[in-house]
Amino acid sequence: MKNNRQRFIMDLERLNRFNSQGCPACGRKFSLGDPVVVACGAWEGGAKVVHENEAVLDYSTGQYVERRCYAARSGAV
Repeated sequence: MKNNRQRFIMDLERLNRFNSQGCPACGRKFSLGDPVVVACGAWEGGAKVVHENEAVLDYSTGQYVERRCYAARSGAV
């Protein structure tokens, strides 16, 4: 299943690589063991790693989308 590669637990290697910028969806830093996903959003540069609770799985595309971006696309905002 494709979304298994998009979802993972933050390990030390990834923490060192992504924590300098923090989560682009909520602005918080990542912690070791956080569930994270690769999601697209309103930011520039394509898909990025975000906290899992900040993303929604779009079943029509099979990809995670940042919550606010998903709400805006579906007309809920």
